[in-house]
Amino acid sequence: MTPSLTATAFWTTGPGQGAIHGETLRAPGSGEVLVRSLASGVSRGTERLVFHGGVPEGEWARMRAPLQAGDFPFPVKYGYAAVGIVEDGPEEWIGRRVFCLHPHQDLFVAPLSLCTPVPDRVPEWRAVLAANMETALNVIWDAQPLAGERGLVIGAGVVGLLCAWLLSRFPAVEMVLADPDPQRAAVAQRLGLRLVPPEEAPANRDLIIHASGNPEGLRTALRCAGFEARILEASWFGAAECSLPLGEAFHANRVTLRSTQVGQIAGPMRGRRTHGERMALALSLLADPALDALCGPMVPFRDLPRAMPDLLGPPAEGRSAPLCPVVTYDSEE
Repeated sequence: MTPSLTATAFWTTGPGQGAIHGETLRAPGSGEVLVRSLASGVSRGTERLVFHGGVPEGEWARMRAPLQAGDFPFPVKYGYAAVGIVEDGPEEWIGRRVFCLHPHQDLFVAPLSLCTPVPDRVPEWRAVLAANMETALNVIWDAQPLAGERGLVIGAGVVGLLCAWLLSRFPAVEMVLADPDPQRAAVAQRLGLRLVPPEEAPANRDLIIHASGNPEGLRTALRCAGFEARILEASWFGAAECSLPLGEAFHANRVTLRSTQVGQIAGPMRGRRTHGERMALALSLLADPALDALCGPMVPFRDLPRAMPDLLGPPAEGRSAPLCPVVTYDSEE
């Protein structure tokens, strides 16, 4: 039996403000494990909305993270990309590295149902991408790409890059990635992708994935859509409205525009894969060292209240926004 332990966690306490608070943990019960964190990932999309109080009230219930504490808008303990080592629980789990949908916290108790073993070939800093890879995998399942299609992904954030990386592995797919930030080209190149500015995105695309989070990106998708093209909307705009030009060739080209979201298993695989199997597959796909290009900067957990406004804010002039900041934990923190 593990005695009560003290943990520390990052809380968003107000618009653009955060703090580290302590809490007392109980021992893990049946079907639970005690996990000591090794790393956690910061989602610049969802966590930016949470950090600045941008989650619409009508979405508060749907936007709850599985192990969130507190309620929107504030104070709230939020996050879903933690990697750690099991210190207590069923004997066969002790000493194993796991990925868990848990907020940023140095020590936590979690249900085994929300913990997935991390493959040996995947280091903890790359394993924090698992939730993003799971999203990208679900997008690809929704998209149902075909060999030889002309593909386009708009938005070179983490999800967009992972979608493009997965899509480029389909036979004979002509893959193009579009983003207005030319500094993303180096990351794209490390993943074997070609990046162009949105105004140079090719027309007559068969399959388009929009992941920029910007309405202008979705307008680019409509401009580039070919006959009976499929556009998958992977962005979420929160409470913001998104006006679109649905005239011109939209109807004549019989274009399909549909949403894709990770909360449910994509239709083509629903009933054939569980959420746990999808997560395990996502983690296995992170074995490629090229994906390290998406990880960073590395931020010590104790510095997170000071660092979070910059990590989630607009980048300094002449610099790109970070892709997936990685929070690190060690025994001295």
